[in-house]
Amino acid sequence: MSEDVHAAEVTLGRIETEVALLMRLGEATRRGTGTMEHRLLDRAAYVILRHLDAAGPQNVSALAARLNLDGSTVTRQVSALQRDGLISRTPDPADGRGTVISTTAAGLQRMAAVRAARTRLYGDILAAWPEADRETLADMLHRLNEALDARNRRR
Repeated sequence: MSEDVHAAEVTLGRIETEVALLMRLGEATRRGTGTMEHRLLDRAAYVILRHLDAAGPQNVSALAARLNLDGSTVTRQVSALQRDGLISRTPDPADGRGTVISTTAAGLQRMAAVRAARTRLYGDILAAWPEADRETLADMLHRLNEALDARNRRR
């Protein structure tokens, strides 16, 4: 094995470890944060509401496809969000048998509170980082998420 190949494998191993730690520590940080805002929504509800806010109303199938989740999983999550008054269902104008899901004012308000709390948290965590490093981190995380999303869409 050449030194270049070995170095590339070591780097990929470091990336794998750091991503695994990021996911574990991110969840532990969310659970361990004492503020109420962090507990207003679970992770799945937050992701669904963020997506609906960005992409607009859509049916469960489109939502499941975009989030790379099974339709039955999204249906359960959407039902819970509807019970809590955070989303609403209306007849799908393109398919009378289906429904379109959209956020409610309460859902948007709760999502915004969680987002603001998370933004403050990361502001505190990264306070000592130079702005250029924060920008680089944001850019690299965006690129990683785009690559992961593209790979999931090819499956």
